[in-house]
Amino acid sequence: MADTQRDDLAPDSRLRITEIFYSLQGEADTAGMPTVFIRLTGCPLRCQYCDTAYAFHGGRWMSFAAILAKTREYRCLQVCVTGGEPLAQKNCARLLRELCDKDYRVSLETSGAIDLSTVDPRVSKVMDLKTPDSGEVERNLWENLPLLSKDDQIKFVICSRSDFDWATEQVRQRQLDSICTVWFSPSFEQIKPVDLADWILEERVPARLQLQLHKYLWGTEPGH
Repeated sequence: MADTQRDDLAPDSRLRITEIFYSLQGEADTAGMPTVFIRLTGCPLRCQYCDTAYAFHGGRWMSFAAILAKTREYRCLQVCVTGGEPLAQKNCARLLRELCDKDYRVSLETSGAIDLSTVDPRVSKVMDLKTPDSGEVERNLWENLPLLSKDDQIKFVICSRSDFDWATEQVRQRQLDSICTVWFSPSFEQIKPVDLADWILEERVPARLQLQLHKYLWGTEPGH
């Protein structure tokens, strides 16, 4: 692990990492499952509800060997690569591939604003489509939709009733539920989960309610 503090590694052999930690997955179809999280540094988006702004800058350069060694220490086969926006670093695709080659079960949390075509098909992609109230709706790369499969997931973070109506329209017009699982997640402390639950039932939206388990357990503390 001696190279984890160095910035002179070859550009094609390193990634800037904010943190690597072991916790329970708080979202998507593996919620509650012990998972190793690899959080990459940097993000080109600035969603108003972002809870990981500390990952926008800083971090440390780590070689692929060091990242894999640190991941291996936790003795857990479930790995989530997240950010920031992990795909903002071009070497992320290589990390995803190498993790899959090591027989990890890999998921990727991505904004959907960056091309997914480089992502290994063995990776379960959790794509966060941005709603109007996120402040980044114009960044949605709709060309990513055909790149999703039944093993992937789409998430909408809902901040208001207007966000809910917009997301519902996207699900129905684009038939998103025929592509993969669709999640509606209430923005933490901006909308009551019970309200979102009621709306989903009233409008009969083909989507699943998602609560961020980790926030109910540990709040917004980094490393969880």
